[in-house]
Amino acid sequence: MFTLQILKSAAVLLAASLACSPPAAAAAAAGDAKTSQVAHGLKITVLVTNVAGDPHSGDGEWGYSALVEVDGHKILYDTGASPDMVIKNAKALNIDLSDVEDVVLSHNHWDHVGGLMSLRREFSKTNPRAMSRVHVGARIFEPRLTEAGEDHNGLRLIKAEYLGTRGAFIIHDKPTELYPGVWLTGPVPRPNEEKNWIPGLSLVTPQGRVEDNVPEDSALVFNTSEGIVILTGCGHAGIINIVEYARSIAGDKPLLAVIGGLHLFDASDQTLAWTGAKLKSYRIENLLAGHCTGIEATYRLRESTGLNRKTAVVSPTGSSFTLGVGIDARMLAR
Repeated sequence: MFTLQILKSAAVLLAASLACSPPAAAAAAAGDAKTSQVAHGLKITVLVTNVAGDPHSGDGEWGYSALVEVDGHKILYDTGASPDMVIKNAKALNIDLSDVEDVVLSHNHWDHVGGLMSLRREFSKTNPRAMSRVHVGARIFEPRLTEAGEDHNGLRLIKAEYLGTRGAFIIHDKPTELYPGVWLTGPVPRPNEEKNWIPGLSLVTPQGRVEDNVPEDSALVFNTSEGIVILTGCGHAGIINIVEYARSIAGDKPLLAVIGGLHLFDASDQTLAWTGAKLKSYRIENLLAGHCTGIEATYRLRESTGLNRKTAVVSPTGSSFTLGVGIDARMLAR
C-alpha cells in the first residue's frame, strides 16, 4: 500500500514540478500517531560522520549519512558531503545499498546532500528503483541567499539533475508514517529558543528577507516497545524541540536513543547544561552523537544526562545503534 501511494505521489510530483503534499493515506497528524504500530527490529549504522571509527573500515568527513534497517526495510538518511564517501564507506563496512529505494534528506545543506547523485547513478545500474524516492521537509527547495544574493541551497543545485534520472522528491509538511512505527517529522515546531544553525543566509518572504533558520529540518522518529529513537542530521530545529515533537508523535515513552548531529559544537556551557538537563528529564538512555554535535559538547551532555562512556558516545563512521543491544562505538570511541 505504501509503495503504491508513493508512486502515485511521485507521478504527481513530476507533473507539477514538485508541487505536492504527502499521500493522504500515509500522512497523519501527530496526535494520531500514538495508536500506530511499533517498530520491532531496528539497526542504525553511521556511514558518514566527521571521524573514522576503525582502521580500514571507512573514512570521516564533515558531513552525515546513516543507514536505517527496520523490520525488513531500508532507508538512507542523508548522503554525506562528498560524491562518493557513502559508497566507499558502505563498501568498507560490507554494507549493500543496492536495495535501498527510500532516501530521507534532513535539510538542504551540501554536507547532507552531496552524495545523492552518485548514489542514484551507481545503484540504479543494477536496481532502477535504487535511491528513487527522496523524502524531504516542506520548504527545502526555497533559495538560501547570501547578502549578495547568491543561492547556497545545496539541493536546488542538483534538483533538475536528480529528476532527470526519473527519481522523485516526496515533500512532507507534517508527520508521516513511512513504515509501521517509522515516522518522518517534516518541519518541527520550535517552542524552545534553540538557535542551532550558523547565521548568514536568508529566506525571501512576502515581508522581505528573514534569517534562514532551516525551516525544513526533519528527523526520523522510531516508535518502539522500549522507547523512542530519534535520528537527526544536524538538529537545526533544536534537539529538545525535536524530542518534544517526537513525544507528541510516539507518546510519553522513555527516550531510548538520540542518534546523529545536534549542532552544539559552539554552544555555550549554559546551553549545554540546559540541553542535558532536558534530555535527562525525558529519560534518555543512549546518545550516539556525531557530525556537528562537537566532541566536547558530547562529553558535557554525557555528564549532565548521567550517562556513561558506553551509552553516550562520540559517533565515528561505522558506529551503530541496535534495538535490544545498544551502541557499538567502534574502536576509536570505545
